[in-house]
Amino acid sequence: MKKDIHPQFKEVTATCACGAEFTTGSVLDRIRVEICSSCHPFFTGKQKLVDTAGRVERFQRKYAKSPQPTSKKAKK
Repeated sequence: MKKDIHPQFKEVTATCACGAEFTTGSVLDRIRVEICSSCHPFFTGKQKLVDTAGRVERFQRKYAKSPQPTSKKAKK
């Protein structure tokens, strides 16, 4: 490897939006993440909707008033 062309790999603290902090290695000075193992639904077993711009509410309103699908088969 050539000398003096590679970034310095160092130990940094990564911070999650939920407030959890953990130490990892990186070439960045600090790392911020939105979801970590402390708040991810797969690891916690809790349903948590991360809603940006009201997408979840818009989806629920749209499909709450939609009619139920009917069967196209004719009964004999």
